[in-house]
Amino acid sequence: MTLIDPSDTPERQTAKLLRIAESLMRRVEQSPDHSNLAYAQFERAARLEGEVRQRTADLERTLDLLHESNARLAESIEEAQAAQSNLAEAIETVEEGFALFDADDRLVLNNSRFCTDLGDVAGRLRPGLLFADYVDLVSRSQSLELPDGQTRNEWRARRLLRHADSHTTFNVRLSLDRWIQVSEHRTTSGGTVILQTDVTRVIRSERRERDRLIDRRARIERATLDHLAQGVCTFDRDGKLVGWNAQMEAILARPLGARQIGSRFDQLLDRLADMFTFTGHMDRTGLKAWAARRGHRRDLQFEVLQGAETGTHRIYTVSAQQMPDGGFVISFTDVTSERDSARALRDLNETLERRVAARTDELGAALDEARRANASKTRFMAAASHDLLQPLSAAKLFVSAIEDRTEEAEIGEVAGKAIAALASVETFIEALLDISKLDSGRVELSVEDTPLSAILGSLALEMTPLAATKGITLTFVPTTLSVCSDPVLLRRMIQNLVANAIRHTDGDRVLVGVRREDGQARIEVVDKGPGIPAEHQKDIFREFHQLVPHRSGAGGLGLGLAIVERAADSLGHGLMLRSELGRGSRFGVTVPIVSGPGPAATPNSDAATHASRPALSGLVVFLVENDAEVARGITLMVEGWGADLIHAPDAEAGLQLLEDLGIAPDVFLVDYQLGDGMDGLEMIDHLRAQFGPVAARLISADRSSALQRACEAAQVRLIQKPLSAEEVAAFLSTVVGSPVPGAAAS
Repeated sequence: MTLIDPSDTPERQTAKLLRIAESLMRRVEQSPDHSNLAYAQFERAARLEGEVRQRTADLERTLDLLHESNARLAESIEEAQAAQSNLAEAIETVEEGFALFDADDRLVLNNSRFCTDLGDVAGRLRPGLLFADYVDLVSRSQSLELPDGQTRNEWRARRLLRHADSHTTFNVRLSLDRWIQVSEHRTTSGGTVILQTDVTRVIRSERRERDRLIDRRARIERATLDHLAQGVCTFDRDGKLVGWNAQMEAILARPLGARQIGSRFDQLLDRLADMFTFTGHMDRTGLKAWAARRGHRRDLQFEVLQGAETGTHRIYTVSAQQMPDGGFVISFTDVTSERDSARALRDLNETLERRVAARTDELGAALDEARRANASKTRFMAAASHDLLQPLSAAKLFVSAIEDRTEEAEIGEVAGKAIAALASVETFIEALLDISKLDSGRVELSVEDTPLSAILGSLALEMTPLAATKGITLTFVPTTLSVCSDPVLLRRMIQNLVANAIRHTDGDRVLVGVRREDGQARIEVVDKGPGIPAEHQKDIFREFHQLVPHRSGAGGLGLGLAIVERAADSLGHGLMLRSELGRGSRFGVTVPIVSGPGPAATPNSDAATHASRPALSGLVVFLVENDAEVARGITLMVEGWGADLIHAPDAEAGLQLLEDLGIAPDVFLVDYQLGDGMDGLEMIDHLRAQFGPVAARLISADRSSALQRACEAAQVRLIQKPLSAEEVAAFLSTVVGSPVPGAAAS
């Protein structure tokens, strides 16, 4: 319970407390009892008085703050009213019409110039008006001039679509040829500001300037048309004549006065019908229909003839094209002289064609004759090389047998020189055969993944002894790369480059290696020869061309580098030559790399020399050869090494002989071409079926890629004729050294 009611006002509470204090003071003063109770009441009264005083001070401070806040609020209201008044005055001073809509698309304020040109709209603008209602008022205004083909509803829909943009500007046409530009901007708070600017004067000025430009352009076009060699006339979208040039009047031989302007195209065409004759696919009816068509017209071009009846004809090319405004233009180009010239040229051309045809027949006959001669030459070279290689092989074998059997040094030396001479003949024949195939374009290419180690390894065995005879160290750098090429043709190219380097170098070393460059492998042959002058570096690739034929007794036909160049062209390989006088030469063949590293071959130049005189005592060799001389040479050579040789002239006789003998020979040498019946590959296949894996080699003078592929498919190795005693000896030596006869050939 409290002495005062908290719901009373501070003044009432204060008054109550004062009355309570006075009452207590009176009671204290009047009471005769001065006991502790009276004193306690006095203290309570004193405390109450202190609280009243504190409450009174708080109330006074609160009232002061209230008065101060009211004063500030009044100042703010005055400032806001002043700012609104200033804003209204500022908006009113703007020359353009101004209106502000809030974020809810309701009109906040506008100046007196807003919609002043739309009298039936300005009087209905009120704060709070929705933007859509404002657009509806404008669309129904009598002062609004709608664009051609647009209704008021369509205009209203387009205007509301523009309102969705954050910024848009467009022109509105009003009655009496007035224009206003409307600019609409979105505020940061989401409201919209619209400015209306009267641009009537600007648009009228631009229109006058445009009319002046159009008039000037028309005069320029008229002057230009009058200077054209073609006759030109133009028609509007309704097919009425609107202009022409002087050349058109000259073609018609009559002036086209001002009275002709507005004449319809079909009427003019009927009037001029007797002057022109249509000569092509187009006629008068079709041209009328084209001119009367609405919408897009395709361009026309045709020819008409003028003055055909009088004999003074003129030919015109007529072009009809549609203009952007829907009208069309027709031009007449005099092509009489061109047609007369074309006719004369056509007559001359026919005469020339008859002469060319006759000459072509003659050249065709000569070309056929040349082709037949070239084919005959190619067949002759192939047959001659085969026929020459057969006796050459026999001669080499006979001389090898003499060299092996003789004990006289002088005869052995002569035999060695004879073998060298026969080897040179073999090289010449092979070069002639290669160049003939490459020139005829009938080289059979077999492009495949080819390990360079196999090619370089076999060339090291073959070429190292030749280099050693001249005191030259031939070095092959091992490689693990595989390339995409024809292995036979690529080997031939590298062989020719190495042989050329050995033949012409002055130094004591020839280096063969491979460089990797941008996904390509460049096989290089480097020598320390005299070098090749720059002016002769192209000549050395010509056939039968040698810069110094007598050098070091080199000999040769000058075909080696010619074969290299033609083979590189056939395979699409790059060919490189770098040479400096006195510092040697560097030849290179660039071949694409197709696979990663493979097994590297380490050339062994001593293998062939070690096998040159093998000890083959007890070895049984079965030879199938239809050339008696070659067979006799092989027999003398093999038996000179201590082996026993059994000879059969063909496959059937050989199989019959094996059946009669009832033995399995240690090794087979089988010629490929055995006449009629079974060939060498078929016989080896038959032998494998009968005896299992046998040591066998196919021998042949056929150097075609087809035979190479057939041997690879059959897994049979080929020894080419003329037979090399070293190659045969190496093969037979592997059979003798093998614990299982025949395993080396499988």
